[in-house]
Amino acid sequence: MTTEQPIILTRDCPAVMVPSGEPFSLQAGGKVWLTQALGGGYTVMTDHGFTVRIEGRDGDALGFSEGQSPLAQKATTSGSVEERVWQQLRSCFDPEIPVNIVDLGLIYDCQVDALPSGGHKATVHFTLTAQGCGMGEFLKADIKRKLLEVKELREAVVELVWEPQWNQSRMSVAAKHQLGIE
Repeated sequence: MTTEQPIILTRDCPAVMVPSGEPFSLQAGGKVWLTQALGGGYTVMTDHGFTVRIEGRDGDALGFSEGQSPLAQKATTSGSVEERVWQQLRSCFDPEIPVNIVDLGLIYDCQVDALPSGGHKATVHFTLTAQGCGMGEFLKADIKRKLLEVKELREAVVELVWEPQWNQSRMSVAAKHQLGIE
């Protein structure tokens, strides 16, 4: 979902600069253009040319009511714990690229283990498309939050890694096709 017409912010709204990851504050009455509404957040272009990410919970600042938001999605409750963990990973998106982080090839490892005390623990190693990107901590928190929505998951350990270095060969065929990379 994108908008060609500007959206007028109805209230002050916290955001994160893309790709630096720096906190940013949008002011009520400011204009933004929605460029991406995927994975529980909104990526918008400001009237000053900045790209920022707004959390889904702040969609009301864009004029979206909770039931009206294009982000309305719930954790799947069918399938094994491991299948649901992978489904949650597929609901995470790079703020600049409209492809989920699994198909983008950013997940290097995901293990789901039973805990002796009951429940499960997921351990995920992920990377970014570029080492200079400041969105690592943002994506790390998003991944962990979404994993902990899986009912049986008691722990989620999410680590940002740089080895091996990411390249386009890690992308799925579907992701390459979606982005026009052949």
